[in-house]
Amino acid sequence: MTTPLMDLLKEKRKKPEDILALIQDGDDIILPLANGEPKVLLDCIEAHATQFRQVRIHQMHALRQRDYINGKYVDHLKHVAYFLSGASRKAFLEGNCDLVPNHFHEVPRILRETTKTSLVIACASSIDEHGYFSFGTQADYISSFIGKVPFFLEVNMNMPRTFGANQIHISQIEGYIVEDYPLHEVQPPLITDIDRQIATYVAEQIENESTIQAGIGAIPNAVISLLNHHQNLGIHTELLSDGVVDLVERGVVNGVAKKTHPGKVVATFALGTNRLYEYIHENPGVSFLPVEEVNDPRLIAREDKMISINATTEVDFFGQCASETVGGKYYSSSGGQSDFARGARFAKQGKGFICMHSTTKQDTISRIRPQLSLGSAVTTSKNDVDRVVTEYGVAELRGRSIADRTRALISVAHPKFRDELTFEARKLGFLI
Repeated sequence: MTTPLMDLLKEKRKKPEDILALIQDGDDIILPLANGEPKVLLDCIEAHATQFRQVRIHQMHALRQRDYINGKYVDHLKHVAYFLSGASRKAFLEGNCDLVPNHFHEVPRILRETTKTSLVIACASSIDEHGYFSFGTQADYISSFIGKVPFFLEVNMNMPRTFGANQIHISQIEGYIVEDYPLHEVQPPLITDIDRQIATYVAEQIENESTIQAGIGAIPNAVISLLNHHQNLGIHTELLSDGVVDLVERGVVNGVAKKTHPGKVVATFALGTNRLYEYIHENPGVSFLPVEEVNDPRLIAREDKMISINATTEVDFFGQCASETVGGKYYSSSGGQSDFARGARFAKQGKGFICMHSTTKQDTISRIRPQLSLGSAVTTSKNDVDRVVTEYGVAELRGRSIADRTRALISVAHPKFRDELTFEARKLGFLI
């Protein structure tokens, strides 16, 4: 005896090639970031690229190198990036794909207002007994389109089933295929002595019952590793990484003091090792929510003692942080750094930390500069920056004058550059 769910499962089970019939010339296809990327379906679309005209594929943080990203099918398939990765960085710098500036929380709105939102293609977990697929490691921007845009799923048997607003019912999709391949892992970066020193300054300013957002990189990971003796911490972060697992298992993170989603670890996507993916599988303590909610500064600010921890590549005397360019060339994009910097500023007793090594190129270049490198893009504005941290200390900038900011930043610059920076500050009229 069959059931309606069994009938739908049979009806909507497809072959990869069936995706082609759903794509029309001029369509805008939306893909999730990182492990939400549907490998087999993209292989199929790319293999038939020449049968389409002016189809754009929109995605943050593409996972795999592809010919269409590198401009081989420019009249047929075009990659539109919202955050560059190793798979798209070179393509953008060579003019083969587009990059749309954005704050992460605004990506769903940008897609609604500037594209046809023709089709979402995404990886998902296997279906549950109630007929729901989960987007697993993701909610990001695609979860905002559930029930509003056609979906075609690539079920990956290795995708964890997770909870939150990232569930889609089989009746809401055009079809699905089933595949089995390992998820992409990102190993924790090597933490240096300088990273630990910077992390120590940050950890000292984090109080019990704070809610933490930590970005990508060695310094945020180092901060997380130093919080083992804190109490009643919460997590509200765009990226969920391996370090949080340790804090939850030790009882350091329990979310009891959170004002929103108490008791829950809140994120919009997860990226790390298989240990992280196993931890989030069927874990009711982790909630994946749309980036429109997780990264909205107005909602972030509802958390008391909100702590934002992010990294940058250089800071000028105004306090402007260039976090998405390196030496004036694009490397990534804004992501959620500005979202959380603003949210932490609005929050009661909130603190925002922008972290960096004081120098680069083996101590030959200061990351604290009179002016940003030519071509640099400002990620966190002078009005939103709170604290800048190097291995030499914490420069508190919030509410301070340009002269006071300049002095504070020079005090945490590498000692070999302080005289030169002071000289340049006087030339600019920032110091007398």
